[in-house]
Amino acid sequence: MERSRDWMEQAKSDLDHARSDMEHGFYEWACFSAQQSAEKAVKAVFQKMGAEAWGHSVADLLEELSKTHSLSGKLKDAALELDKAYIPTRYPNAHPSGSPKSRYTKKEARRLIEYATEIVEFCARLLS
Repeated sequence: MERSRDWMEQAKSDLDHARSDMEHGFYEWACFSAQQSAEKAVKAVFQKMGAEAWGHSVADLLEELSKTHSLSGKLKDAALELDKAYIPTRYPNAHPSGSPKSRYTKKEARRLIEYATEIVEFCARLLS
């Protein structure tokens, strides 16, 4: 069953969640939700293509997508940064000390949200 619309709807919802978390000072969760948003947007494109997309690396998913669609280096770099927010935003043992809450900043959350927004918009254009 082709469910690209569902994946994109959730990607946009995750992006809204990231923005809300940033506004409320949950910077680690804003970063994680930004990563999730980008991941789901790219998976929406694979759904539309009738292909399975496995894994959680936005960069790897975009690399696979680049075999059929032209991608900018800027988008690839954004994906690499977003991937770094997948695990350490959630687990204290990903850091030498302190919780993820103490390791992420508003500036970082804003940057990752911008990157996710670019990827979601790119994927939305591919789906239209």
